[in-house]
Amino acid sequence: MSKTIRIGTRDSELALWQAKTVEKQLNNLGCRTEIIAVKSQGDLVLDKPLYELGITGIFTKTLDIAMIKGEVNIAVHSMKDVPTALPQGIVQAAVLPRANVLDILVHKGSTEFLETTATIATGSLRRQAQWLNRYPQHTVVDLRGNVNTRMQKLNDNDWSGAVFAAAGLERLGFIQKNEVKSPSFGGVGKALDWMIPAPAQGAMVVVAMENDHHALEALAQLNDIETEVCTAIERQFLRTLEGGCTAPIGAIAKYDEAQDEIQFHGVLLSIDGKEKLEIQRNFPINEWKKLGFHCAKEILDNGGAALMERIKTQLKK
Repeated sequence: MSKTIRIGTRDSELALWQAKTVEKQLNNLGCRTEIIAVKSQGDLVLDKPLYELGITGIFTKTLDIAMIKGEVNIAVHSMKDVPTALPQGIVQAAVLPRANVLDILVHKGSTEFLETTATIATGSLRRQAQWLNRYPQHTVVDLRGNVNTRMQKLNDNDWSGAVFAAAGLERLGFIQKNEVKSPSFGGVGKALDWMIPAPAQGAMVVVAMENDHHALEALAQLNDIETEVCTAIERQFLRTLEGGCTAPIGAIAKYDEAQDEIQFHGVLLSIDGKEKLEIQRNFPINEWKKLGFHCAKEILDNGGAALMERIKTQLKK
């Protein structure tokens, strides 16, 4: 009899939805499974901006330790939360087909504030920088917590709106025909098609121990090759730029089947949004393995290296 695959996950509603999605697919393959939920440091400490906590791995570290200790066999993550370098012994086992990649502005019914002054909430440096680049007259405030908590905070404050990942809201059933509904809040969603998403946004990844052949064989059947390639490009771009530092970086790679090419769009901004370095390139599909690296190097060579140094100095203060 095959052994039970213990699925590690954070205990937020969204993380559990993701874990159950993987569980169902594994069950369909005939695997026995068990979900084990844990709290991460990123979920427990909500009174500090993520960059002050040392964002790299803040949501994944607890599950990494549980896997290394043998308490769980695999872990399911939002891929954008996963550090570009995995701990020794842990490997990427499957990337599921990608959902909506966009960010979405949740507001209270009117967007007139876009032309005037406003306060927008987000816990993401990337969203903050891109918002201030487009709306320099606005103020951005920090917003932490799971989706329901952030919705409640938006409802309770006089902010004009807050920025969320559309995929998370869709997975939890909060978006119906542009209406955003939660127990605490009824508002409207506006897709931000101008905002470059986080590398790997909208993708779910499953990681496992490199010597767990039973889990790896099962998970290989869940892998979506197009999503795997596009997210690998985006994460390579991120890794080459950041060098272990949190920074406002966006990246999106898309496969154009008709042209058999990858379309890539990447951006690096200063924290206040006043500086923006951008790159857009189309590459033949057979050049994908170094695409993220070359695009990041181009940005670094054209002012990006100096900008990254300034960002690191700012974040240390």
